[in-house]
Amino acid sequence: MRALQPHPYPRLALALLVAALAGCSSLAPGPEKDKTYNITILHTNDHHGRFWKNGDGEYGMSAQKTVVDQVRKEVAATGGSMLLLSGGDINTGVPESDLQDAVPDFKGMNLLGFDAMAVGNHEFDKPRAVLQMQRDMAKFPMLSANIYDHGQRMFAPYKIFNVGGVRVGVMGLTTEDTFKMVLPDNVKDVEFRSVVNEARQVVPELRAKADVVIAATHMGHYPNGQHGSQAQGDVEMARAVKGIDLVVGGHSQNPVCMKAENVRDEAYVPGTPCAPDRQNGTWIVQAHEWGKYVGRADFTYRNGEFKLVHYALIPINLKKTVQGADGKPAKAYYTSEIAEDPAMLAVLTPYQNIGQEKLGITVGSSDARIEGDRSIIRAQPAAMGVLVGLSMLAKTQADFAVVNSGGVRDSLPAGPLTYKDVLKVQPFGNTISTVEFTGAEVMDYLNATAKMTAGSGAFPQFAGIRLVIADGKVSSASIRGVPIQPTTTYRMAVNNFQAVGGDGYPKLLAHPSYTNTGFVDADVLRGYITSHSPLKAADFAPGDAVVRK
Repeated sequence: MRALQPHPYPRLALALLVAALAGCSSLAPGPEKDKTYNITILHTNDHHGRFWKNGDGEYGMSAQKTVVDQVRKEVAATGGSMLLLSGGDINTGVPESDLQDAVPDFKGMNLLGFDAMAVGNHEFDKPRAVLQMQRDMAKFPMLSANIYDHGQRMFAPYKIFNVGGVRVGVMGLTTEDTFKMVLPDNVKDVEFRSVVNEARQVVPELRAKADVVIAATHMGHYPNGQHGSQAQGDVEMARAVKGIDLVVGGHSQNPVCMKAENVRDEAYVPGTPCAPDRQNGTWIVQAHEWGKYVGRADFTYRNGEFKLVHYALIPINLKKTVQGADGKPAKAYYTSEIAEDPAMLAVLTPYQNIGQEKLGITVGSSDARIEGDRSIIRAQPAAMGVLVGLSMLAKTQADFAVVNSGGVRDSLPAGPLTYKDVLKVQPFGNTISTVEFTGAEVMDYLNATAKMTAGSGAFPQFAGIRLVIADGKVSSASIRGVPIQPTTTYRMAVNNFQAVGGDGYPKLLAHPSYTNTGFVDADVLRGYITSHSPLKAADFAPGDAVVRK
């Protein structure tokens, strides 16, 4: 059954929300005493446009549907019931999806039979009209209790489901960092309130109506609550708010598999056992990213006790590199191959074909891979950060560039490079901005970037400048081999997302010299690749240009 969605106009939104919640009274009266109920929760998160399998045949919604259908059939055959939930971020990441406003992704989710999803920050990457179109298309509720539009909740805060006779309340929550992670025009008059405060209000309300409370969140999992410069995540919320049985999370894009208490297994191997986190009586799960896994949590409910019986991350055709028969590297499945569902393929193939036609144009080549993997570029200087920065310098004639690592979403492969490869690196359509700084202002700005936490999208990449950062402060900085002089003027290039304060960067719009060039970042990178091809990957190695002590 499709849940009522709040209308974009506040008064009607409130009326619809009240009606939706009032409709919950038609649910079953509750579970029987001394009866055991089997409940399975399947979950994914951070889909990011991956409706189609990748070049190695990994993940994709067609294979995902095969798994979901098999589990659904198995659960039904044993007398159990199931919910399928998403931790959000359906949008942004793959050009075929981005160019089509994630229409194939939401159609795929409908066919998979999702019951609800948390609203992710990337749901605000495009204008509000696109978000409204996606809400209208979805046959399931998009939930968030802490997003307010003109003082009224923008989305339903929760939905109560009758899961085989057990009343399961699913609450949505969205990272408070969203306002600084998207363009301001897309969240004008929108508030992202405290997840802890909103959860403290909603959970008691849900506990009065439901037997089980689940939070579908897009907040991130930070081991032992160490969230650095990022907003509070699932661990912090679970510790602060009693009464949540399960958190189905997203945003940090990790497999939440614990080695020990408060110690996450950062080298989790697909297909091996996975122990979810447990905080303050709350289970916390997250299925990495991109549909690489379907998380499966099997519970029993009996006389008020919601007990985890088994948990697993099911790899969706993930592969490892092995030595082939010819002695060369080859790909092999971690587990057995999963066939693609024909019905899902029939829905998605036309969208994939349209995307391929638009994106298959060759724009250049590289002699080796240029590294931009998320785990690397958000933690240390990376070649892709240097390349993006250099492309900005070439276009704007700036002296140096600062690139937020969250704006770089992929690596460039060796060999021919297509427009699709470029858009996978920079999918947001940001524009390049410049500002004329005195040396003193440069140092202030650089010291602000030095405080950005490794692991976050704010973590800075640089081009055209050499830095030594010690104890979170710049101890030396030079451009073209000359130390920065306090009264000398320098031109800096950043993207407009950073310029407006995105990811917590200093706001630049009020600076007298601020200029938005209008050059789109992906087009700038494309032009640089074309004019400098074949690229030599060694030219972009960061080396010791930025040293942290």
